[in-house]
Amino acid sequence: MKGRAARLKSIRKLIKGNRIESQEELLGHLLKEGFEVTQATLSRDLKLLKVGKVSDGKSGYVYTLPGEEERSESEQIFIQDFLRGYVSIEWNGNMVVIKTFAGHADSVSQAIDSLAMDELLGTVAGENCIFAVLREGVSGEDFMASLKQKIPELED
Repeated sequence: MKGRAARLKSIRKLIKGNRIESQEELLGHLLKEGFEVTQATLSRDLKLLKVGKVSDGKSGYVYTLPGEEERSESEQIFIQDFLRGYVSIEWNGNMVVIKTFAGHADSVSQAIDSLAMDELLGTVAGENCIFAVLREGVSGEDFMASLKQKIPELED
């Protein structure tokens, strides 16, 4: 089964390369690409990607992605949430443990998820701790290198 990061990347590619008018149409494209996804999951993905609908200037509306400037602005907000909330990052095998200040785990986890890192299978947030599972063959060092590329302000 293909993961969330791959699905998000595919959604972006499909919206950029096709005239898509409905979720049903997008679900069809995703199915052809091998993704098994529900309408509810697709709705959450579209919200996460900040996909909107704009008039096509003729007779309907089509999905569109936010501009680079808008996306980098929202990405900066997530990065600030991450930096504000995390305390430490450690790993062992394919498990990463991110400790946060009390009550910040959810926002830090959402920030990580919004970065759509290919290295991650997913995250689970508690009250002050996040468990992140790495893909097969990805080390904690690989994850940290990728995270530091996305968040240069991240301290060791």
